[in-house]
Amino acid sequence: MIKHIVMWRLKDAAHGNDSNTNASLIKEKLEALRGRIPGMMVVEVGVDFSRSESSGDVVLYSEFLDRKALEAYQVNPEHEALKPFIGEASRERRVVDYEL
Repeated sequence: MIKHIVMWRLKDAAHGNDSNTNASLIKEKLEALRGRIPGMMVVEVGVDFSRSESSGDVVLYSEFLDRKALEAYQVNPEHEALKPFIGEASRERRVVDYEL
């Protein structure tokens, strides 16, 4: 099993929205992938409430059957369609992929 975790820090404003609105939209868009991506077993998205200096704004936690499923997800058209919105709203992105 592969765990894929992504954390974003968002810009104060993008797409004509403040960061809180964009965080909610990113959560909604990522959660809409649930059941639509072959090999994706779990998708969970959280929006930070602590607003500390060291916290991210949005985190994606997902699980995939194997590395091949994660690789397929990366180029899946439904996932690709989200990248421009998230990329424009983000100022920083961190990723951890690991295998159990």
